[in-house]
Amino acid sequence: MATQEKHQGKKEERNTSGRQGSRHHGDTSNRGFASMDDQQQREIASKGGKAAHESGHAHEFNSNEAREAGRKGGKAVSKDREHMAEIGRKGGEARQGNRS
Repeated sequence: MATQEKHQGKKEERNTSGRQGSRHHGDTSNRGFASMDDQQQREIASKGGKAAHESGHAHEFNSNEAREAGRKGGKAVSKDREHMAEIGRKGGEARQGNRS
């Protein structure tokens, strides 16, 4: 939601949505990472990731850390009972389709 105010004789538009710098809410600024298009953001992020790996600062999961992260993610997803029921329904439908 944008409002217009007069400030020092100039008409200014101010973003009052609580999201500053968002190109999705009428912000006309062309400064900063958030104002870039998605492709530019990906290219910059990719360069940062490659540099971190080359310098040895990037974290690489070992098998135990990956296992633990997967377990925690599974616990979080399984709390959504509606989502889990949908998964179960799809599995049941697929299984029935395989029966002769």
